[in-house]
Amino acid sequence: MPVGAASWSFTEDDFAAITKSLQRFLHDSDARCALLVDRSGQLVATVGEQPKFDPTAFATLTAADFSANDQLAKLIGESDFNSLFHQGEKESMYLADVARRVILVVLFDNRTTLGLVRLKMKETVHELTRLFEQVFSRPSQAQGGGPGLLAGADDEIDKLFQ
Repeated sequence: MPVGAASWSFTEDDFAAITKSLQRFLHDSDARCALLVDRSGQLVATVGEQPKFDPTAFATLTAADFSANDQLAKLIGESDFNSLFHQGEKESMYLADVARRVILVVLFDNRTTLGLVRLKMKETVHELTRLFEQVFSRPSQAQGGGPGLLAGADDEIDKLFQ
């Protein structure tokens, strides 16, 4: 069962590697925007053109869409669908599972093709899966692991109010 973002965190180096991978993907595929959403519906990252909609609400709906499609897959005898495609008249989106805990959402228009997006997405999903599996394999701060991205934030906030 997928675990939400509250149970894991990543470092600045992790975030830089994830962002670099997504930027390379957007450049190679000519897609407009990539969003990473965890399976509980929390927005993890956005790279590329800023969406003209509420990305937080979009993240929630994306997770619900993926969960609903997992149930549809089970009804037809599949364990899950690892990717989804939604085509519009002007805008389309392609969603792919990353490490069973994160969803990569790519928004693209007629500047590119579905074939190119799918081809480049496959490489990116493999790369992101490796990155996220490293993140998930580390002990979390609550389990006695190293400090996360927000380590020291409490001390800095306390200093502001002194």
